[in-house]
Amino acid sequence: MSLWKDFSKGLWKDIAPFRIVLGLCPTLAVTTAADNGLAMGLATTFVLTCSNILVSALRNIIPRRVRIASYVLIIATFTVMVELVMQAYFYPLYMILGIFIPLIVVNCIILGRAEAFASKRPVLNSIADGVGIGLGFSMSLTVLGAIREILGAGTLFGYAIFGPDFSPMTFMVKPPGAFVWLGLLLGVMNIIKRGRV
Repeated sequence: MSLWKDFSKGLWKDIAPFRIVLGLCPTLAVTTAADNGLAMGLATTFVLTCSNILVSALRNIIPRRVRIASYVLIIATFTVMVELVMQAYFYPLYMILGIFIPLIVVNCIILGRAEAFASKRPVLNSIADGVGIGLGFSMSLTVLGAIREILGAGTLFGYAIFGPDFSPMTFMVKPPGAFVWLGLLLGVMNIIKRGRV
């Protein structure tokens, strides 16, 4: 498979959380605003890409018996790096995202890509896969967060986009709003995939 195919599949064909249905916990929890979704997505993209690189580079060295433990250790290392950088330079955002930054360690997208792809492919293909899947995840979280923020607060990236008469639908920034829009977006993607639009 070419580098372009490895990269582009994560932007539509295997886009998480809609196609491979992984990473739903942060998807539903942190997408109350577009900037939260974008930050969580970019943090996950960094961890995913870096762990793919290391797993791919060490794929012939790591013994099969301890591969999962090794992958978790690699993922945890990059997750701690992201957490420390966010605490040092983006503390207000770190406080908003809270426990979901350290929980990147157990995000099934990252461990799944390490096991299913990076452990079997060369480094360049693993980089393309990590960046593509990560950017697709980032786009998913940002779009879902933008919709929920617009309808639930009348803002986009913190800037008011409606006049003073706007009455926000607070349901949208609560967990059920995330479920509703996740389902609606998945439905739209399925319609587009089937060519009905």
